[in-house]
Amino acid sequence: MVKKFIIAIDLGGTNLKCALLDGSLKIKTKSSFSTKSFKNKKELIGGIAGAINSFISELKLSKDSILGVGIGLPGPVDTFKGIVHFLPNIPGWKDVCLKEVLERETNLPVIIDNDVKLMALSEYRAGSAKGYSNVLCLTLGTGVGGGLIIGNSLYRGKDNAAGEIGHIPLNEDGPVCGCGSQACLEAYVGNARIIKEARKLFGPDITLEKMSQLAAANNTKAVKFWDGVGKKLGLALAGIVNLLNLDAIVIGGGVSCAGRVLFKSVKQVIRLRAMSVQAKRVKIFKASLGNDAGLIGAGYLVRERLAI
Repeated sequence: MVKKFIIAIDLGGTNLKCALLDGSLKIKTKSSFSTKSFKNKKELIGGIAGAINSFISELKLSKDSILGVGIGLPGPVDTFKGIVHFLPNIPGWKDVCLKEVLERETNLPVIIDNDVKLMALSEYRAGSAKGYSNVLCLTLGTGVGGGLIIGNSLYRGKDNAAGEIGHIPLNEDGPVCGCGSQACLEAYVGNARIIKEARKLFGPDITLEKMSQLAAANNTKAVKFWDGVGKKLGLALAGIVNLLNLDAIVIGGGVSCAGRVLFKSVKQVIRLRAMSVQAKRVKIFKASLGNDAGLIGAGYLVRERLAI
């Protein structure tokens, strides 16, 4: 039987997303669960296995029709050994042999990787980074993650841990980050910090969506707020631009929906703080594949590793 389908999982600090992809990596159906609905690591792994098996049973699929399962996770992962080293925003994970456990629970081939590496792979192949050779893709959500395309290839680093832009320190001292360090970029522009600071200005009912809407309507306080977030992000990106001489930077995740004011601020800081040659070269784009980028990237990963 021709293996037609791929099951894709995108595990975030907020949601667990699951999708069934066809041979062209088009999403046929998908579902989502709150990550916080699982009390611990064991329950969460069970939830992932349950989601995979539910797709198979509910859609009346044969396991012989499935090429494999691709999973993106928000932290350092050894994609070749199938080990999750740890997840900064999901407690209780340390050197978990996730591939082995899920293959035993589902009887399907499983490939795991960092979630933003998968986002970078999909944006490079089919999104905003298509046609560019040296790209940083980053997501701004519960965490701040990055994936690098260098010389038209996904750059992994010696331990498959390259790209962790969210954990670049911006100051000597500062707020504690989920990774255990201090003053990381993520501690300034991750969802939790943004909401905490926004509530001081707009009250306890403010959301990221409302903040974005206020900025779009030229609310002075909201514009100033997002400008500050953009400056922090732009400062980190200016250093990356100087180091890597990138063609493009692609920004996705919920915070990217702040829109024009955020991107304007990021671009201004890069122009001011990056060296002139590198600053002139780099283009800044919003991610075009939206919330499906990680799922589609998981499909590309499985196809590349397992297709005969």
